[in-house]
Amino acid sequence: MISGLRNCYSRVLAVTLISTSVLFTGCGKKSDEKKDMIPSLPVMRVESAAADLSNDYSVRLEGRADAEIRPQVDGVLQEILVKEGDRVRKGQPLFKIDDSTYREQYNTALAAQHAAEAQASVAKVNADKLVPLVENKVVAPVQLTTAKAQAQAARASAEQAAAQARVAQINLGYTVIKAPVDGYIGRIPYRQGTLLTRNQTQPLTTLSDVGKMYAVFSISESEFARFKSLYPGNSIDEKISNVPPVTLTLSDGTLYPEAGKLESMSGGFDRQTGSIGMRASFSNRDGLLRSGNSGTVSLKAKFSGIMLVPQSATVDLQDKLFVFVLQQGNKVKKQVISVSGKSGPSYIVTGGLKPGETIVTAGIDKLKDGMPVKPMAPKPAAAPVAAPAQTSTR
Repeated sequence: MISGLRNCYSRVLAVTLISTSVLFTGCGKKSDEKKDMIPSLPVMRVESAAADLSNDYSVRLEGRADAEIRPQVDGVLQEILVKEGDRVRKGQPLFKIDDSTYREQYNTALAAQHAAEAQASVAKVNADKLVPLVENKVVAPVQLTTAKAQAQAARASAEQAAAQARVAQINLGYTVIKAPVDGYIGRIPYRQGTLLTRNQTQPLTTLSDVGKMYAVFSISESEFARFKSLYPGNSIDEKISNVPPVTLTLSDGTLYPEAGKLESMSGGFDRQTGSIGMRASFSNRDGLLRSGNSGTVSLKAKFSGIMLVPQSATVDLQDKLFVFVLQQGNKVKKQVISVSGKSGPSYIVTGGLKPGETIVTAGIDKLKDGMPVKPMAPKPAAAPVAAPAQTSTR
């Protein structure tokens, strides 16, 4: 009887020990699984640094002069002396209008001038002959007065004829249309034999002086306020002069090799767009730029003692930027930050963070306030790979 009770007690104790062992083993697995669910994410310590701020604006390029070439006399287009795209110099002949009519008009006016000058000379001689006769009282003084008046009228007629001859000569000169400035010839819509008039709506061509190009763009009122705070100076002109050299990126993504200079700003805001115009200039000695090109200009400003945060470490929500700051116990806190611009792939932070704080830099799309993380150092950047050489065609 006693032996049976002992056997039963041994069996119960064994079952109890096995159950307790299974229970503790199960709890240990759950605890390990919970630890494994904490994400390991890269973090960085925010420190003060120096940076270049870059603001980009879309631009339209204009030549220093875009002159419409128009005829100043009527006539038949006799010769086209240039081709579309030609580079020409100031004073170079571009077009020739049939000048036969204008040449005859000039010859006629010149002959009339010579005849009038001859009559003026005869009238002067007649007046001069009467002077001694009046002095000797051979003729009345009134005859001398009349002769002098006739000579004066003849001289006026001669001057009028000379003026008409000069007008005819000018019109004759207009039959050769010359370049008013250096530049490049645009499209030529006319052909030889076309009748041209001074009042025609379409010009013969457009001549673009592109030795110096202007990049024209606009900034908003808020950007204008930021512009005033970015650059030193007591006036707008002083601030413009303190803007570092401007870079130009063309529409195909290539960087124009020469830096430009911000030159001017419009006097007021456009009422319709609420923006103000600005203009930067670029040298174009090699003629790589043309009027009508588009691109992007970058205005830069230098900062010191600011904080840089990678754009990939931020979340944009309802027009606000957030980062996740590492708190005590490696728990994260969602924090609003203020930025003043971009420097490369990073934001320039002006508020919401303090130097020395640590933020999560990746995998932030699933984080929530108070969530624990395993901080890990960010991976070092890979060595840059040299880009293949590119060839350009002209």
